[in-house]
Amino acid sequence: MNSALPSADLGVIGGSGFYSFLDDVEEVRVDTPFGPPSDPIAVGELHGRRVAFVPRHGRDHRFPPHRIPYRANLWALRSLGVRQVLAPSAVGSLVAEHGPGTLTVPDQLVDRTSGRPQTFYEEGAAVHVPFSDPYCPVGRRTALTAAQTQDWEPVDGGTLVVIEGPRFSTRAESRWFADQGWTLVGMTGHPEAVLARELALCYTPLCLVTDLDAGIEEGEGVTMQEVLAVFARNVDRLRGVVAEVIRTLPSNRSCPCPTVLDGLELPLTLP
Repeated sequence: MNSALPSADLGVIGGSGFYSFLDDVEEVRVDTPFGPPSDPIAVGELHGRRVAFVPRHGRDHRFPPHRIPYRANLWALRSLGVRQVLAPSAVGSLVAEHGPGTLTVPDQLVDRTSGRPQTFYEEGAAVHVPFSDPYCPVGRRTALTAAQTQDWEPVDGGTLVVIEGPRFSTRAESRWFADQGWTLVGMTGHPEAVLARELALCYTPLCLVTDLDAGIEEGEGVTMQEVLAVFARNVDRLRGVVAEVIRTLPSNRSCPCPTVLDGLELPLTLP
């Protein structure tokens, strides 16, 4: 890690509503082998912990889901010392009873993206990281408890299917996803989660349902205006849950995440 950079042990990758939730913020520009991250990283304090925040889409929302520099974002966080990552995001629901305003902490992921760089290890060695359980178990438990303490009963588990975007699903696609037993649909959860795993980081998603996906309800289908409106109504609650996770997440990592690279020959040196 570059000693000239400030340090943080916990990272948040999020969107609007999270730009000002840290105290004593310092903006940091981090160079990575994969280009610059979405924006300068804000490093500050919250509940006595050093936290680094990355605006996933850039502060002006200039990066659509398929153009987000996912590798640079995760590499930059690790360069600052981050080993635990929280990932709040807006998603659609594929389950009618989990409508807008529902908070879900999924336990599985399905990749339906195409063409996104999704590994740090493209040449020099074959690096096969375990990914059967894509999310940190300790992070998930902490997030579920944190939501309950904030009077927001979360949905424990479920499968997030990540689509390429930036368009929303057709009704046929949405019905097909639901028929597979998948429960959430989003555009940014992959490759973010697997890249975190490739860096031996803990990664915990917190998914705010902003809409029922097109095949689950009648009417005109999902609109961006609807998504933004529901997110705006719930962002304070989501920010409160993230803050509580930061306060209560154990810094001593007893989960499997730190050891996933043990015994593997890496073709590059991690920060």
